[in-house]
Amino acid sequence: MTSRRGFTLLEILLALAITALVLVALNTFVFSMGELWGRNSETRLFELHVRNVTRFVENELREAALPPVGKANKAALSPQDVKTEMGTTETLLTFQLPGGCRLLSWPDKPLPDVICSLAYRERLGLVLLYHSQLEKKFLQDPPRVAVVTPLCTGISYDYYDPDFKHWKTSATFDKDNNGQYKIPQRIRLKFGYAKMAPRESVILLPVAVEGLPLF
Repeated sequence: MTSRRGFTLLEILLALAITALVLVALNTFVFSMGELWGRNSETRLFELHVRNVTRFVENELREAALPPVGKANKAALSPQDVKTEMGTTETLLTFQLPGGCRLLSWPDKPLPDVICSLAYRERLGLVLLYHSQLEKKFLQDPPRVAVVTPLCTGISYDYYDPDFKHWKTSATFDKDNNGQYKIPQRIRLKFGYAKMAPRESVILLPVAVEGLPLF
């Protein structure tokens, strides 16, 4: 007959003490990780915002380069003189979105065939100037304004020089020998928030091709 020996009081107290030490160490680790996570949360959210805005602009520009608007040997995105919301004229990167955009707000139901221009405003940030070609006063009225992000601090344009094989960044659009605006190959968006280090994203402008790709 085998005898069953139970735990002594000392063994139970020792097990409870070890368990308590493990729980205290685990709590300390969890709270310290939470403190580190919270301490850098603004930085991570800022970087996430920059990536999301960049992805949004990339998607809209890519949409503008697709047929039926985007055609081979025809620029789907180009610098154009645009009447601004302030009544002045400004040269902006302009493109057409046949189906509009989810960011745009309309007084009535949304309209298609939207002409958009990407711009920077000091007090607003990165904005889209937009109006539909179907509006009665399309040529007379200035476009509406939709804020993409208030954290944008500037926009510039990259041109590649094939002769010298280097990139040039300009705050304005370059002109060719005939005085026509040259289409940049890339745009740069600058971002800033509070005392954080500024961020910059580079977007390659899509080139229109004839027809849709085969999948």
